[in-house]
Amino acid sequence: MLRPWDLVIKLDESSSTPFYLQLVTLIIAEIKAGRLKPQDALPGTREMATKLAINRKTVVLAYDELIAQGWLQSEGRRGTFVASHLPMTLHQVPSQASSHPLATVAVMPNATFPAAERFEIIINDGIPDSRLIPFEIISRAFRHALIHTARSSRLGYSNPLGTDELRMAIAQMLNMERGLHVKPDNICVVRGSQMGIFLTAKVMIQPGDAVVMERLSYQPARLAFQACGAEVITVETDEHGMNIDQLDHICSKREIRFVYVTPHHQFPTTVMMSMERRIQLLTVAARHGFKILEDDYDHEFHYILQPVLPLACRSPESVIYVGSLSKVLAPGLRVGYIVGPEAFIQACADHIMIIDRQGNPVTELAAAELMGNGELKRHILKTLKIYDQRRKTLAAAFNKDFDQLLDFNLPSGGLAFWLTLKKTIAMQDFLLWSKQHRLHFHRDSLYAHANQTVAAIRLGFGSHDDRQLAQLLGKLHELLSS
Repeated sequence: MLRPWDLVIKLDESSSTPFYLQLVTLIIAEIKAGRLKPQDALPGTREMATKLAINRKTVVLAYDELIAQGWLQSEGRRGTFVASHLPMTLHQVPSQASSHPLATVAVMPNATFPAAERFEIIINDGIPDSRLIPFEIISRAFRHALIHTARSSRLGYSNPLGTDELRMAIAQMLNMERGLHVKPDNICVVRGSQMGIFLTAKVMIQPGDAVVMERLSYQPARLAFQACGAEVITVETDEHGMNIDQLDHICSKREIRFVYVTPHHQFPTTVMMSMERRIQLLTVAARHGFKILEDDYDHEFHYILQPVLPLACRSPESVIYVGSLSKVLAPGLRVGYIVGPEAFIQACADHIMIIDRQGNPVTELAAAELMGNGELKRHILKTLKIYDQRRKTLAAAFNKDFDQLLDFNLPSGGLAFWLTLKKTIAMQDFLLWSKQHRLHFHRDSLYAHANQTVAAIRLGFGSHDDRQLAQLLGKLHELLSS
């Protein structure tokens, strides 16, 4: 049997203990330490003898002794293996407590992924349907990228800002479709928008700085700001977006480092910030001298023909713009970007050199090819029609069968609904009942500041086909009516 790794064992030639007993002791020690586990294959006697430069009969004698003691078992021609049932219960040796505690950060409640077998339906907060990915097209782009990087010796260390090809493709897309005016030097490629948010926080925040975000917002961003030493101050949101009057009042009392917003489709409520509010926000930022961190996490998924352009296209010096290609392709393909002034982007590159040196040239070149040949655009247009139909299916069902149970506004974009429960239910009870109905939701505390209770749920629809949507609606109606 071919083993993926060699077992390293060293005998002590100066010891008076016979080699076969040394080998017996060393193999037992490896099993007790957990490096050799039940059913692991050992080298054959001839191979082991060659590695240790000893007589094969010595190895045979050691293996026979270990088999007799119950540590190993022979399976004929298949070879010799660690026994399935060891002769004693192994205990992990406790490590000594350190006098220096580990540095920790706050983690999201309910951050672990639910076990799929415990739930019939798992409701996410709005992820795409990976079944719609054009795998053949993407695999061809990856093959081209791998061949190109290998032949041109580009699989070594390169620019921490990302490949020139992808930054040029992103710049062209942003300039043509989103009204920005940027160059590749204004762009830093990152492994998803969350890394872009954290990098921005790391570059801009000093301990004690104040950051403003909406009371209901993206929890990983809030945790990133707090991990970098920021005090997070919250303002309310209404049907037009962030309450700019509250923000202006806060800025009159203390200095603000930056404001975090998701204006295109507010997370989690899906509200699109009105043009009036956008102008007010930029005006307040200019008056008080703070930056704006604009998270445009799903710009592509918009169902109105004329979407509002990003804040970054109106005030490029005041706005740090973060976007992602991960949701367009698949969340597991980690490609995002930060857009900002050149000095800020270079500071991001300096931090990347400390974190992981650079991104993945193969993935970046593949993404650049998909953008350049139009395949990414075609994929977006195709999936947008499918997501729009799923959005309309849910909206029709909510209007017809859930009128007495919940309120909602039809989202103009994104892959999720924000549903406000009409019944007076404790969210703790709702979540408990949903588990009993084998329906999984994210906890409301994932969205609210300071773990506040919100009588609402964010229901992602993008990853569910028609059959799953019908099943979801049935389960949800049964749950809310019980």
